Amino acid sequence: MTTSTRRILVVEDEKSIRDAVTAYLEKEGYWVTPAADGLAALDAFDKHPYDLVVLDLMLPKMSGEQVCAEIRDTSDVPIIMLTAKGEEEDRIAGLEIGADDYLVKPFSPRELVARVRALLRRAHVGEEPQRDRLEYGELSIDVAAHKAFLGTEELDLTASEFKLLTTIARYPGRVYSRMELVEKVLGYDFEGYERTIDSHVKNLRAKLRDDPKTPTYIYTVHGVGYRFEPPKSDEV
Repeated sequence: MTTSTRRILVVEDEKSIRDAVTAYLEKEGYWVTPAADGLAALDAFDKHPYDLVVLDLMLPKMSGEQVCAEIRDTSDVPIIMLTAKGEEEDRIAGLEIGADDYLVKPFSPRELVARVRALLRRAHVGEEPQRDRLEYGELSIDVAAHKAFLGTEELDLTASEFKLLTTIARYPGRVYSRMELVEKVLGYDFEGYERTIDSHVKNLRAKLRDDPKTPTYIYTVHGVGYRFEPPKSDEV
């Protein structure tokens, strides 16, 4: 697991919900820490930095409202509240004590994942490095000129292939889920199947002469997506 992978704290006392949410988020490539009560949540939050918190309101030992207040004393980390209460006043109260979003139970884990992605995008806008040139062994990417080279050979990449390569090469070691790559490469409004990205990866690998069985640059993370790694000879 890489340090660039987003960390998420999931606080939920119902084991079935906690396990389902954890499984869906981990499938997307997030590093997830589950907590079953309020005190365990604060203990985990004190030990590690988190990029987002999924927080149930009805918790043993300490309520979700109290946990939220404690977190807000020291952090502006995005918080999604889970609540069995659907009344407007309850939703407003949750937002007023510091939550950034909320979901009413029962909810779809896929919807929760979408909310998580949206909040993380807003929280980290402008964070990605904008180097004009990326160099990894024989591979050279001139971002400003929109060109990529393998040695002295310029690669004939489509716009989508170049964007895919640039996206994953900016964060070597980071695992990108297929859906995340679809959003970054094809756009948030793309309505096709998320495995469309597999075709772009296959074409890009062919042009990089990158064998998926013994990859030099693009590695498959089974059940999740892909990550970019520098050639072994570049490692220190």
